[in-house]
Amino acid sequence: MTVDFTTTNLSKIKPKLRTSGAISQPRRKAGSPLNEIGMTNKENIRCATQDDYLNRLYVAFDETDDPKLQRFLYSEIRKILIQRGIW
Repeated sequence: MTVDFTTTNLSKIKPKLRTSGAISQPRRKAGSPLNEIGMTNKENIRCATQDDYLNRLYVAFDETDDPKLQRFLYSEIRKILIQRGIW
């Protein structure tokens, strides 16, 4: 089967102008704008202990009706209990 280009649109397809790389992308600074996340000017930072976190998980699990959130809370509680050798 041969293609007759006089009756088809195949001869009318225009190639796309390919601009990529340094031509189409503006120059960017090195590094991420997210590199300062987690930085603070505070002198005293109080992180929650694992016991506090576990208590918060238990409270949240009891108060929520969302099955997706309950699955997440259950898996987090289970991870901590496995680490402690209780599970």
